[in-house]
Amino acid sequence: MTIRDPIRDGLARGWKVTHASTLTDDLAIECDVAIVGTGAGGGVTAEILATAGLDVVMIEEGGLHGSDDFKMREGGAYPALYQESGSRKTLDKGINILQGRSVGGSTTVNWTSSFRTPPETLAFWQSRFGLAELGEAQMAPWFEHMERRLGIAPWPVPPNENNAVLARGADKLGLSHALIRRNVRGCWNLGYCGMGCPTNAKQSMLVTTIPAALDRGARLLTRTRVDALRWRAGRIEAIDARAMAANGVDPGPQRITVRARHYVLAAGAIGSPAVLLRSRAPDPHRNLGARTFLHPVLISAALMPEPVNGFQGAPQTVYSDHFLHTAPIDGPLGYKLEAPPLHPVLFGMTVQGFGKTHAELMRQFTHTQALLALVRDGFHPESDGGRVGLRNDGSPVLAYPLRPVFWDAAKRALLTMAEIQFAAGAKQVVPVHEQGVLHSSWAEAREAIRRLAFEPLVARVVSAHVMGGCGMAATPEQGVVDATGRHWQLENLSVHDGSVFPTSIGANPQLSIYGLTARNASRLAAALTGRSAVPIS
Repeated sequence: MTIRDPIRDGLARGWKVTHASTLTDDLAIECDVAIVGTGAGGGVTAEILATAGLDVVMIEEGGLHGSDDFKMREGGAYPALYQESGSRKTLDKGINILQGRSVGGSTTVNWTSSFRTPPETLAFWQSRFGLAELGEAQMAPWFEHMERRLGIAPWPVPPNENNAVLARGADKLGLSHALIRRNVRGCWNLGYCGMGCPTNAKQSMLVTTIPAALDRGARLLTRTRVDALRWRAGRIEAIDARAMAANGVDPGPQRITVRARHYVLAAGAIGSPAVLLRSRAPDPHRNLGARTFLHPVLISAALMPEPVNGFQGAPQTVYSDHFLHTAPIDGPLGYKLEAPPLHPVLFGMTVQGFGKTHAELMRQFTHTQALLALVRDGFHPESDGGRVGLRNDGSPVLAYPLRPVFWDAAKRALLTMAEIQFAAGAKQVVPVHEQGVLHSSWAEAREAIRRLAFEPLVARVVSAHVMGGCGMAATPEQGVVDATGRHWQLENLSVHDGSVFPTSIGANPQLSIYGLTARNASRLAAALTGRSAVPIS
């Protein structure tokens, strides 16, 4: 079967795309709306505003890649599609962060798991941050709209063995679990979603909203790094940006200036605060960059008697929220359980040990099963997340201290996952921890995990979900933007990405960003055009 690359086809149709690394002169652009970032927030915003008849320019630091470029090989995918080649870390190097960096952002490389914002999270935002408009009932139509737009639906194919272990173990222990909905159409069940979908089945921004916006006349700048927003007297006057060199890493000499009526930041929950920090944006209450949240992730690996081949099949199809509901939302930190896909480079750089120890674990790769626990941060009084700052060269970095309340959850999560894996038939289980070794029984693992040191760089912690830093609130004293994403001090600036979340959400965030952005972008379109904007169906 021949698979047509929609990016190649669109370029042939005459899309207005400028690869800034090819520029030989400075460039100046004018438009109605300039959008910085092309991920979940930027892509949805671009389609809605372009459909409303506005002249839209999208600005992306990464490259434009299509299905012809996606070869299902980690060695090429991580440098091309991820921030810092998949090796972005917190300031103390204690947490590895996976974030997308290409047209489509993290939607191009995520694992398709699609959850609405949990009702208890929305209720907490209403009570703690005054976001009365963002209740479950008010948000439901926007989630429904984006679910239709992106094919989000139950996945009818039986789970692969990696996910089946979670279901089997949870059943044995009487723990609730369910199936994950996915944003796919015509999925081939390959399992390489994290390297870009080679069949265009994943309904990422790369193949949905961005092509739709370009077909409506929007423009796209790639390999373009935004240095700062130039502002005066409470209004942004221009974006100052630089063309990137052909390697996509170093800045080139060409300068790019974009002037617009309105500006939208959608560079993600590290990138958007960083742009505002570089711009010296007004921040009278010291909210900018603060309360940036991850779902810090713990991992447990198990050796199963039969091959697991965790690289084959839909990557995430089973989850358990059982341990999100064992305490009040602002009590001891809860965690969501899922099964991550296993590919050799990602597994090799995450699993502990070196030399012979590491080689032994890698040798048993095809029989390895893994569980992960997403810790819900931001609700307990002692879990206030981290803060985005700038290095000397202006690049962003996230300081994320892990406090005792997190380490308590980390220990409970590793115990839970080991028990589930043994209940599902594991021969041996090893917590992914520098002191972790293989254990042959639940009793042995339980005692060993309780004795582990829980501290940074010893316990392995990773994350693929970054939220906050430009938090929403009903007052400027509590947040950077209001409930519609409008900046409190800069009147022609909106923020449309996960950076506006006041806490982590306790679920994979892409659908939460889609739904909230569809709502806020539709309101923005109405304000800019003077007529009601109907979201795309």
